[in-house]
Amino acid sequence: MKKIFISSFLLLFVTFSSFAQKEKTQKAHYNTNKFRQLKQELPTPNSQHTASGAPGHEYTQQQVDYDIAVILDDENQRIYGEETITYHNNSNDVLTYLWIQLDQNMRAQNSKTPDIQQEKTNALYTPKRFASKFVENPFDGGFKIEYVKNIDGSNASYLINQTMMRLNLDTPLAPGEKHSFKIKWWYNINNHVEQGGRSGFEHFPTDGNNNYIIAQFYPRLAVYDNVDGWQNMQFWGRSEFALEFGNFNVAITTPKDHILGATGVLTNEKEVLTNTQLKRLEKARKSYDKPVIIVTQEEAEKAEKGRAKDTKTWKFYAENVRDFAFASSRKYIWDAMAVDINGKKVMAYSYYSKEGNPLWEKHSTRAVASTLKTYSKYTFDYPYHKAISVHARSIGMEYPMICFNFGRPKPDGTYSDRTKYRMLGVIIHEVGHNFFPMIINSDERQWTWMDEGLNSFVQILAQKEYDPNFPIRRGLPKSIVGYMRGDQSKIAPIMTQGDKVYQFGNNAYAKPAAGLYMLRQTIMGPELFDYAFKTYARRWKFKHPTPADFFRTMEDASAMDLDWFWRGWFYTTGSNDIGIKEVKKYYVTDKPTKRAEKMAKRYGITVDQLPPSLYLVSENSDEFSSDLKNKKTEDFSILKDYIEKNFSEEEQKTLKAPKYFYELTFEKPGDLVMPIIVEFEYEDGTKERKQYPAQIWRLNDKEVTKVFPASKAIKKITIDPDEETADVDLSNNSWPKNKETKFDKFKKKQIKG
Repeated sequence: MKKIFISSFLLLFVTFSSFAQKEKTQKAHYNTNKFRQLKQELPTPNSQHTASGAPGHEYTQQQVDYDIAVILDDENQRIYGEETITYHNNSNDVLTYLWIQLDQNMRAQNSKTPDIQQEKTNALYTPKRFASKFVENPFDGGFKIEYVKNIDGSNASYLINQTMMRLNLDTPLAPGEKHSFKIKWWYNINNHVEQGGRSGFEHFPTDGNNNYIIAQFYPRLAVYDNVDGWQNMQFWGRSEFALEFGNFNVAITTPKDHILGATGVLTNEKEVLTNTQLKRLEKARKSYDKPVIIVTQEEAEKAEKGRAKDTKTWKFYAENVRDFAFASSRKYIWDAMAVDINGKKVMAYSYYSKEGNPLWEKHSTRAVASTLKTYSKYTFDYPYHKAISVHARSIGMEYPMICFNFGRPKPDGTYSDRTKYRMLGVIIHEVGHNFFPMIINSDERQWTWMDEGLNSFVQILAQKEYDPNFPIRRGLPKSIVGYMRGDQSKIAPIMTQGDKVYQFGNNAYAKPAAGLYMLRQTIMGPELFDYAFKTYARRWKFKHPTPADFFRTMEDASAMDLDWFWRGWFYTTGSNDIGIKEVKKYYVTDKPTKRAEKMAKRYGITVDQLPPSLYLVSENSDEFSSDLKNKKTEDFSILKDYIEKNFSEEEQKTLKAPKYFYELTFEKPGDLVMPIIVEFEYEDGTKERKQYPAQIWRLNDKEVTKVFPASKAIKKITIDPDEETADVDLSNNSWPKNKETKFDKFKKKQIKG
């Protein structure tokens, strides 16, 4: 009875001491604890954006409808346009003005965009470069607004502030009301190859033709919501667009010999396509296994040689889209095929000049079809009737139902694997943008990662489904290590407005994608992650989600507290570095050890008064004897008696007592908390893995200790063997420690340099 009492007392004392220490530690680290909730960082939930991450019962968003007529002037590379805009105030607020985006003004002669860019003199200038920079008149870009009128024809009051126009309303717009007005404009189209930009034209000197990829070509409404009010940040050229959904009627007049693709349903295809093209298109609508050529290369090359004086007008209707874009050229080859999205037919199209062949004819439309299937599987069924890939040099850009993609073989038609996979990567990425943000309509101007990062993550899954051997260029955890261990003064948190980050590609694309990849593969597991991710996509399709909506939904649909992950990965620039500090090997004995004697003495008893127990003795201690190596754990009488009394004969057959015990001490020089993935390699060559959740660091941010029992001797221990957690220093990931070669030192120096 005395031994039982002492044993119970010791257990109670240790438990109380642990609780007290835990409470003390939590209080001391309240402000720095990496596991505290994100209450301070996230906005307070409300009836529009709820605590679960779902849209609330009072969620509203505006609608903007457009009737647009434009003329594409191929001789002068200009766009002339008129539009009628109808703004629906679905909010609960009274509006006294509307904000309209004039994105083309980023290229106006009085644009401030060049003034905010740093520049230094070059060592040399080619005559062309010198003339364009210092001699020639700057490009006369930007919208030329001819008028802004009320629907009754009277002049409207407006003010232009760089890339934003404020339309002053004569009468405040009450909730539930709508307001219509008209704008007439024109602008010079930029050569996007020479001057840059997210749309424009490419000129082909050999045949004198142009390839037009046209977007941001019309004044369009900014977003108004209950999160930011008006999203009227200036467009400086990098952070993209925040737009409202609406319906579009668009008429585009082009030279008669042009082929054109655009957002929306072509409502007059019999007027603009030949009978031959219509028959081929009908055949393509029934072809699910391979593309059908609608305009052949031979026909496109013949068209290149002409210059039609007559025009034709292409008419499109697009319902519930956030934007509109088109591409037009007489150089286009056009192919198409049908895609089955859970019983619904969707058309995959590609438009490309002969300069893109044979690469484009072989891969583009197939890649579009594959991408729609993969993204639909991980989010929701693609809702539109088509998706288009357009070949354009030096650009990758996305719009509803249409995207512009680079990737061009050499003039002789040959191409490397690198060229092929880069082209496929950009097509998959840009087609994927139909889901993020064209449908899951996040604010690109503010939170670039919400479209680029999420899209880059799903892109990895789509690339692997298109080609299991697809070389993944970015988005894997091991690929972001160089960035994360770089100069901290040149790294910004992911949760930074897009114009203010240092390394845009890493910050907006690669790091968010790597984080989501870790969540899926390592932290949550595919089953939990996929359900939560799909829940987010379905909750917020055709709506305006915020970062908080994403974070909250992922937790709400998975029953996982991920605040530690969002804080570390998205709100800081910290890096992960987990290492093995020490490994101690123990054997079992039934003889009290010196450690046991110290414990007994601490509580005023002798070692003989301790209850019958088994003890662990270190291989490196003077108490260790070699005979313990040959002793089987299950042969110790006190353990054997306990098992026989408490387990049936059938149950005993399933039991296996470990022979070795390893005390592992893990250290964490890095700032982030992450799961510890441990691979054990035994002396017989077999391997075993154990993953400890990130919460193992909750009470000690520097080091933690675990005991790992094993029936076989361990030869090697490795942390994160597949580089799943973006560990920035692998030199401390192994036991025994790997010897660093001269080449390893050189490589590490090059990376840090």
